[in-house]
Amino acid sequence: MKNTTICVLGLGYIGLPTASTFATHGKRVIGVDTNTHIVESLNNGYVHLFEPGLRTLVQAAIRSGNLTVQNAPQPADAFIIAVPTPFKADKTADLEYVTAAAQAIVPHLKKGNLVILESTSPPRTTVDVVAPILEKSSLTAGKDFYLCYSPERVLPGYILREIIENARVIGGVDQPSARAGKALYEIFVKGEIILTDATTAEMVKLMENTFRDINIAAANEFARLAERFHVNIWEAIALANRHPRVSVLNPGPGVGGHCISVDPWFFVEAAPDIATLIRTARTINDGQPQYVVDFLERKAGSISGKKITILGLAYKPNVDDLRESPAIETTRLLQKTGAKITVFEPFDLDHSLDGIMNARTLEDAVQDTEIILLLVGHSQFTEINPAQFRHLTNANMVLDAVGAWERDSWQTAGFTFFLLGDGKN
Repeated sequence: MKNTTICVLGLGYIGLPTASTFATHGKRVIGVDTNTHIVESLNNGYVHLFEPGLRTLVQAAIRSGNLTVQNAPQPADAFIIAVPTPFKADKTADLEYVTAAAQAIVPHLKKGNLVILESTSPPRTTVDVVAPILEKSSLTAGKDFYLCYSPERVLPGYILREIIENARVIGGVDQPSARAGKALYEIFVKGEIILTDATTAEMVKLMENTFRDINIAAANEFARLAERFHVNIWEAIALANRHPRVSVLNPGPGVGGHCISVDPWFFVEAAPDIATLIRTARTINDGQPQYVVDFLERKAGSISGKKITILGLAYKPNVDDLRESPAIETTRLLQKTGAKITVFEPFDLDHSLDGIMNARTLEDAVQDTEIILLLVGHSQFTEINPAQFRHLTNANMVLDAVGAWERDSWQTAGFTFFLLGDGKN
């Protein structure tokens, strides 16, 4: 098949880098997003996402004339669906964006076209949801057009490198579809490309993130046990990890982002009678923000009316992604206690949480406060010198929820220091 023109639906953290990378490799790309603000911003040279190198890549793609951005798809040789798949309040998958994207492709679908779903989805979404929608075109998947599932497997902060270098799994509704998908991604992917069926590829993606979630849940439960038994979990983890076949992860305020905190629920939804371990891990990690609040109250006493500064709202260090962030959930729970909250998120200064004061500098965030709570290990925070920091704030108590700070230096600087998971001190 020809891969002259590629239409990418969804210009978020995956779609925009993918579209731009194809464009800078000489392909004509139509980038589509239903958000008018995103389309207008990109056409005016503004990139709405923070990712190292992305702004330069996008602007180069647009300047080359290979990437155009608009609100609706056009005829193309290949269509890539890279829209969000959030979950609903009941933790079931919301496939509204996926179905809308598939429906938007139908009027433009022709024989010989390739359609690839990249959005993380419950098992059998490609064959049971996407294929029937596309076949409303009177064309048959696997016979008249190629249909694949190929999940993204990249880490925010490293997307532009990993989208090229990581191994790529491509699952087709049949082998010719899988081979067509491989031919498309070979345009820029340097990592190994492995072919399988669509449902296996869907399950692989969910397994990868669920595996991480379960292991993080173990670390978080170890932290709770350590407090019960008067053990420093960070010391215990360091010692346990000296075993050649053990690698315990670090505990923290919970699990966020659009992948690890969401994907396991797709297994629970699809097979609730079997996915009991997965459900338990999700419950532990979802409960970790409340554990942080309870831990603070055990150390500080009643926090109603106290001034608390929260450092970090992103779901992980050094990114601007606030999706499903446990830091935000912790902030809201603290607000419910009656505490007076100020937050500082250096990677997203324009965020807004109702009733929460938003500082635009670290100095403003900590100047008039009583307790400082570190929820995200941004480099700007982990590199703080406690002795110098002492002159910036009235706070006398610090709680590190991510294991980023060294106790002795903070205590020497005159702070009362607490570390999540440290039941020894």
